[in-house]
Amino acid sequence: MKFAHLSDIHIGGWREERLKKANLEAFKKAIDVCIEKKVAFILLSGDFFDTAIPQIEMVKEATAKLKEAKDHDIDIYAIPGSHDFSPSNKTIIDVLEKTGLLENVVKFKEDNLQFTTDKTGVKITGLPGKRGGLEKYDYSNLKKSHLEEEKGFKIFMFHSLLNELKLPDLEMVEGCSIRDLPKGFDYYAGGHPHFTYSQNHEGYGLIAYPGALFPNNFKELEKFHHGGFFILDNSNGNLNSEFIPCKVKDVLTFFLDAEEKTVPEINSKLSEILNNRIEEKIITIRIEGTIKEGKLSDIQLREIIQNLYEKGAYAVLKNTSKLTTKEFEETKIEASNVEEIEEKIIQANIGKKQIPFNEIEMVHWLIANLNHEKADGERRQDFEERVVSHAIKVLKLEEV
Repeated sequence: MKFAHLSDIHIGGWREERLKKANLEAFKKAIDVCIEKKVAFILLSGDFFDTAIPQIEMVKEATAKLKEAKDHDIDIYAIPGSHDFSPSNKTIIDVLEKTGLLENVVKFKEDNLQFTTDKTGVKITGLPGKRGGLEKYDYSNLKKSHLEEEKGFKIFMFHSLLNELKLPDLEMVEGCSIRDLPKGFDYYAGGHPHFTYSQNHEGYGLIAYPGALFPNNFKELEKFHHGGFFILDNSNGNLNSEFIPCKVKDVLTFFLDAEEKTVPEINSKLSEILNNRIEEKIITIRIEGTIKEGKLSDIQLREIIQNLYEKGAYAVLKNTSKLTTKEFEETKIEASNVEEIEEKIIQANIGKKQIPFNEIEMVHWLIANLNHEKADGERRQDFEERVVSHAIKVLKLEEV
């Protein structure tokens, strides 16, 4: 008996259309592999979509692929993750369950978590992930004895970072302990952290995280290049896991250390990127450091990106969040509250750039504008347009 374990697919999560498409293609490719390998069922351990109510086009594409799996007699079991979970239960996971394309295994009867039994006899259950790690309260209230006493091959699905497995850069992420999980299951199908892990734990069985099926942000593209999933085989009585890479596009990463470099030196290094074969590849460009002299606006990154697309790059992403000039190095401020900090930062930087505005008034207007919150029922696109429109008026850019 073989089954697949996917997690953190985040369909629709990318803003860039080409990367949104590549993300969806990764899911389609994973389903194709599952069909080819003739798995009995597929586990989706949360964050199937990036939001509880995703774009209709993304839903249409994904459901067509789910149906293809069902047509090959592959059942699909899911739990909501922190992205596709909704406190009001208005989530696409429940909609898909109504269609029969998948089954949400988070089921309670008289406060007891229930098992869902697959046609193979495997018993599956689990708990959802929630925003901010709030699922930890579900674990603290979970009745475990009937789950642990159940006989047969059992799978527990969860969407939470286990504290014992935290990496240094995830120290601030809320999680649960391995001890919060019910004991005695054969497989623990985890989701939420975007790293790959598979190891047996005494008293618990095989605990696994497949990581994101497709990198979900710039850093993940830069670090991992692609994602993947697990196929588990219990045919010989021993549960063996195989990680299946799911690469839809090659990724080329470039890092440029701008520390103590001039703008011409940086532009020269950037132009070297064009010497690579970049057709149909995803390109990431990270530039960090404090430049020796020159203006950031003179760095020809926009021209380089345009040239990369002209040479056939599939997608180009840049990260300059840690690129600065000596002119705007960190300002040290001592203050007792946010308003005082803001005011001192404004005063410390007044006059550094010549602009045709009253700088203090302009900055206060912009701070107030960017402090607006999205109104109830307002679409994100309408909210963003409202904020931008107001900023244009403040900066008197209507004619531009």
